[in-house]
Amino acid sequence: MWTEDNCKHYNRKGLRYPSDMTDAEWGLIEPLIPPEKRYGRHREVNVREVVNAIFYVLSTGCQWRALPKDFPPRSTVHEYFKLWEWDGTLERIHFSLFVQVREHAGKEASPTAAIIDSQSGKSAERGGAELDPIGYDAGKKVKGIKRHVVVDTLGMLLAGQIHPADVQDRDGALPVLAEARRLFPFIERIFADGAYQGAATAAAVARIGAWDLEIVKRSDTAKGFVVLPKRWIVERTLSWIGRCRRLSRHVENLARSALAFLRLAMMRRIARLQL
Repeated sequence: MWTEDNCKHYNRKGLRYPSDMTDAEWGLIEPLIPPEKRYGRHREVNVREVVNAIFYVLSTGCQWRALPKDFPPRSTVHEYFKLWEWDGTLERIHFSLFVQVREHAGKEASPTAAIIDSQSGKSAERGGAELDPIGYDAGKKVKGIKRHVVVDTLGMLLAGQIHPADVQDRDGALPVLAEARRLFPFIERIFADGAYQGAATAAAVARIGAWDLEIVKRSDTAKGFVVLPKRWIVERTLSWIGRCRRLSRHVENLARSALAFLRLAMMRRIARLQL
């Protein structure tokens, strides 16, 4: 609920840009940033400013070349973004923050229940080569990509993957569930919508892990908007992601870059929730 205390908690006044991290948020992320190398040239760039610049791109959706001049050079920021995506730094930071937020909420680090869903995103005009393909979602009439996410009961991201939009939900669910199983082996139940129903899908999911797939359907007699048990959690997560303009359209040539921004969106959300 949006209360007076919450307004103070999320107040960004006093910051240069609303996307900048507060000192408390930086205190959560700073220990997880890899230190500079022991040999070679010393690191001269302000790493906090690099992270602020990446969050600026995430929040505003601007081009790398449109970064304001008070940030480090855009080539430096982009190189750090690609390096941290390539060497797994973003994944490690996200996992560490995920564990912290669950413990802060009084839950075990590894969840026992999860919810899966997908979101189709329109593709925008992009320069350069078409490195990772896009597709057409005939059901939603969207040409672009499909974000497949698995979240816990707090709405925090467990695993995510980027597919072409023409990949069916029941097919795209298998690799992302396999990733979730590898990271969180104690999951016992998966909640999903009607797109994942079917004996073949249930059998394939059962082969990935010893868990139950529970389909949460909308009642045939329901009229208007109805909050569905468990499914509303993942829908809320997708709405959190939608607040980041970089993710409102698919503008990346590489799916792994889009997935990196997805993790960054959740990292920012978790950092703000813990304070």
